Amino acid sequence: MFTVSQTSRAWFIDRARQAREERLVQKERERAAIGIQAHVRSFLCRNRLQREIRREIDEFFKADDSGSSKRSALCIFKIARKLLFLFRIKEDNERFEKLCRCILSSMDAENEPKVWYVSLALSKDLTLLWIKQIKDILWHCCEFLEQLKPEILQDSKLVTLYLTMLVTFTDASTWKILRGKGENLRPAMNHICANIMGHLNQRGLYSVLQILLTRGLARPRPCLSKGTLTAAFSLALRPVVAAQFSDNLIRPFLVHIMSVPALVTHLGTVTPERLAILESHEMLCKFITFLRDEDRCCDVCESLEGCHTLCLMGNLLHLGSLSPRVLEEETDGFVNLLTQMLCYCQKYVSQKKSNLTHWHPVLGWFSQSVDYGLNESMPLITKQLQFLWGVPLIRIFFSDILSKKLLEGQEPAAHVQPASPQNVLPVKNLLKRAFQKSASVRNILKPVGGKRVDSTEVQKVCNICVLYQTSLTTLTQIRLQILTGLTYLDDLLPKLWAFICELGPHGGLKLFLECLNNDTEESKQLLAMLMLFCDCSRHLITILDDIEVYEEQISFKLEELVTISSFLNSFVFKMIWDGIIENAKGETLELFQSVHGWLMVLYERDCRRRFAPEDHWLRKDLKPSVLFQELDKDRKRAQLILQYIPHVIPHKNRVLLFRNMVTKEKEKLGLVETSSASPHVTHITIRRSRMLEINGKIPSGED
Repeated sequence: MFTVSQTSRAWFIDRARQAREERLVQKERERAAIGIQAHVRSFLCRNRLQREIRREIDEFFKADDSGSSKRSALCIFKIARKLLFLFRIKEDNERFEKLCRCILSSMDAENEPKVWYVSLALSKDLTLLWIKQIKDILWHCCEFLEQLKPEILQDSKLVTLYLTMLVTFTDASTWKILRGKGENLRPAMNHICANIMGHLNQRGLYSVLQILLTRGLARPRPCLSKGTLTAAFSLALRPVVAAQFSDNLIRPFLVHIMSVPALVTHLGTVTPERLAILESHEMLCKFITFLRDEDRCCDVCESLEGCHTLCLMGNLLHLGSLSPRVLEEETDGFVNLLTQMLCYCQKYVSQKKSNLTHWHPVLGWFSQSVDYGLNESMPLITKQLQFLWGVPLIRIFFSDILSKKLLEGQEPAAHVQPASPQNVLPVKNLLKRAFQKSASVRNILKPVGGKRVDSTEVQKVCNICVLYQTSLTTLTQIRLQILTGLTYLDDLLPKLWAFICELGPHGGLKLFLECLNNDTEESKQLLAMLMLFCDCSRHLITILDDIEVYEEQISFKLEELVTISSFLNSFVFKMIWDGIIENAKGETLELFQSVHGWLMVLYERDCRRRFAPEDHWLRKDLKPSVLFQELDKDRKRAQLILQYIPHVIPHKNRVLLFRNMVTKEKEKLGLVETSSASPHVTHITIRRSRMLEINGKIPSGED
């Protein structure tokens, strides 16, 4: 039992605790109420302040629209600070537009230094604040440009306005404050402009310009006007020029600007003056210097991925066609960077459809994501890519081969014409004209050897052949266009064959067979040259009729076809007989398919109308007894001989071989009587007098 004193003490302590908790809860409520009131009052105060500021800004622009008097630069600066203090892109877009127009209007004033907005940069107290303000204003212009759609009329006007703001305050050459005595201020003002451009670049100016240009140009007909396109491209080029073509700015220019679909085509159509500026700065030469480094080129390609890498390649090719002098000087670097770009795209080209592939109109099935927004501009991109196999670039690339002294009776090659869109003929014109020229009279080309494969000339030609062979395997959907362009010049293939004949100490077959067994880069390049020659020659001979082949002898004389077919026949036979093709895959399999395809075209042509001597296709070193033994042992190489080149076996032996195969097949099926087995025979009696019956009756002669 508790005593009275103990009970009252516990009650007192409990009551004190409850009172303390109630006071604590009350304090928390008061604190929460004060916090809520503070936030509400702050919100209401901010809203009231924002309404007052916006009302003041609206009154300022309303008075400015009335045109009573021009506002001073200081007034514009103060009202701009207020607008930037509460700026929201959705609510204040119209006010920001009026601010930009007001600033540009002040810059156009004549002989009124206090009105010029840029004059505040000369004030010691306001210089830093003004620079910060103009940076913020220009970046807000970029944010608007990122959202606007130039195909809409109202948006296109705003695009022009914001681009004008960016153009005006990133170059001091148009500032009226620098006229006359203000010329001394030019270095300082140029430094301020460079500072502004550096700030915009860090914030993402090139990404904004890429979005704007892509929206305006990635379509059959561009929706950017001449002024808009000129301003956007000038903005993109200014930081590069100001930085004296630093690699740090060349890279974003390539990634974001030169990868815009068919940019050079649109520049040439809408504002050719910009192309002249590119040529005056020798930008193509600087691009080649930057991209010829393998790591840099790989970095750019990975940043762009396949679709936009193709766009960059098209623009570079178009620039190259406009600057043949640069290409002649930088052929090696240009060929190298194009090959690297094609090799990057080739890694993602697939042979068939799957869940991981997407269809691309130039690359075919592609394992990277495809930007379907580029589909509308794909015809223009394809037209740019056609410069690669156009006559001007082929003449420049293969100048070492085409410039060789022509033999007696051969007509001189046409003079290299300056690049123009007309020189890259449409495919249908190429097909019509490429095969209407008569063959020139020349000596017969046979493998003689004598040229070192490690010489500079051979390496250059091999690199070019690798480029075109890579384009054939990468640009799968326009492969026929490439082959047609390469076969347009009548003297290219014969001179390429003459070049092949001169390779190595002995020429021809032995060199290329050695390359098959050597897994070196030099061997791969030589085999790529052979593949290109076979693919192009096969394409040419396939579409020539008998008159063009046998009478006009376009590109190749008949005696040369005999030499080529002998070389191909021996090469294919060696590949099969030496076991190279048994487990071949990748490049080796492609080589075999190319060489074998060209060989069979010649063989089928000879079967229709003979041009080769008797027993030309036979292999005298292939003894029938050896072949029969190989077949009896089920050797794969003997089976491949029968599958791919049965014509190397004499017809008589082929008949014997066929009879042996029929006999063996009968033995397997049990159709041949032996001592251990007797086949079941079904006897059939044929009555010749009853060969024809109608309803069981023999028709009479009277019927």
